[in-house]
Amino acid sequence: MMGVAEFISGLLKGDFLTKGESSGNWKVIFTILSMSIVMITCSHQTDEKVMRIAALQKKIRVLKAEYIDSATKVTRLKMESSVKQKVSSQGLVPSKKPPIKIVVKK
Repeated sequence: MMGVAEFISGLLKGDFLTKGESSGNWKVIFTILSMSIVMITCSHQTDEKVMRIAALQKKIRVLKAEYIDSATKVTRLKMESSVKQKVSSQGLVPSKKPPIKIVVKK
């Protein structure tokens, strides 16, 4: 039976990679190494996507605020009092007579 000191010494020397049935050990090491590389790659891609999503959400908030601001400005411009004020400089005034409704019968 191998003692703890011999086991640690063999582990530090790398005996498990060079002696006996080492091809199985190499397969396990390469499998673990490739799986860890894949995991790290996936983690980095996920982080990039999360940061891109955060940036796009920020851009959406800015665009929504700009839309609301523009809609408010358009609403103010369409108000009757605003239109009267704009066209009064051109000499246009509201009509004194109410509009006449025309009904067409077939």
